[in-house]
Amino acid sequence: MSSQIRRIAVCTGGGDAPGLNAVIRAVVIAAANRGWECYGIREGFNGIMFPERYPEGGVFRLTREKVRGIGHLGGTILGTTNKGNPMHFPMKMPDGTTKDLDRTDEILEFFAKKELDALVSIGGDGSLTIANALHQKGLRVVGVPKTIDNDLDKTFTTFGFDTAVAFATECLDRLHSTAESHQRVMVVEVMGRYAGWIALHAGISGSAHAILIPEIPFDVDKVAAKIRARDNEGRMYTLVLVAEGAEPIHGHREVLAPAEIGHAERLGGVGERIAKVLGERTGKDVRVVVLGHLLRGGSPTSFDRLAAMRFGTAAVRALEEGQSGVMVALAFPNVNYVALEEVAGRMKGVPLDCDTLQTGRDLGISFGD
Repeated sequence: MSSQIRRIAVCTGGGDAPGLNAVIRAVVIAAANRGWECYGIREGFNGIMFPERYPEGGVFRLTREKVRGIGHLGGTILGTTNKGNPMHFPMKMPDGTTKDLDRTDEILEFFAKKELDALVSIGGDGSLTIANALHQKGLRVVGVPKTIDNDLDKTFTTFGFDTAVAFATECLDRLHSTAESHQRVMVVEVMGRYAGWIALHAGISGSAHAILIPEIPFDVDKVAAKIRARDNEGRMYTLVLVAEGAEPIHGHREVLAPAEIGHAERLGGVGERIAKVLGERTGKDVRVVVLGHLLRGGSPTSFDRLAAMRFGTAAVRALEEGQSGVMVALAFPNVNYVALEEVAGRMKGVPLDCDTLQTGRDLGISFGD
């Protein structure tokens, strides 16, 4: 594949994550330094599929001036969405039914019409699955891994994860003092979908006493026993950290909203359910804290900023080298390239034999098993 490039586009899809703006800035500057023009697509691919929504343009030129001073900011200047999947787009039909449409050909036609040579797609599993489909249809694509959940395969970590863990850890630090003062049980629910990385890393770092993750079905009676054991030792408070996708050994995962065409199910509510049962089992005052989207906001940590800039510049280098259909991945000490087909549709959960999990067990943390 020829490496001759004049214009590239960049998009951000899925949930927002600290570091997105740092990637955008890195892509724009690295491209400009090669004499390339860079264009931003608004809200995933909505800027292409629904240009009428954006009076200022659904796709617009990104210059050095437009990305000046954004590297430390949370969110994304392009906007994002997790409901605009062009592979499975819900279209209302005249009879009131909804039809699942594939609109990826519209994306390719737009790139050809605007003479855009390549796409840098920044996103998680869903966005990279779309990127792989576009690559297979002939579009030149490089993916950048983004998710606070750290559940993308073939990369040591994703940007956004470190910031989410740092904030969750700070929240646990604060909750220790208030829980101890009132001799309460605090149940803290964090994001992560079907992977327990945020809960595991923040829970150990923040000295939680029980950590419940999707990879280990939990028995709430084991958690109640941990609380009673701490009370018997004179430690009259307990912090329980639970991932939103955690599932009881006899029961089901909590779902706030079912899956729809082009949109995954929305998880949440497990913290409230566990708190109710723990209150009944132990007789203690149990409170719930749901960190939710607080984990997505704010400035990225220095680790996430650097990872984001490394990914952004590596994506541009990959295009310059003639690469396509790859994701840039962190493999210390370098960033390398991984085929999108090896990433799309795959999830990286917490391995049950990993050292971090064993660290928690050695420290006496309950995992509800």
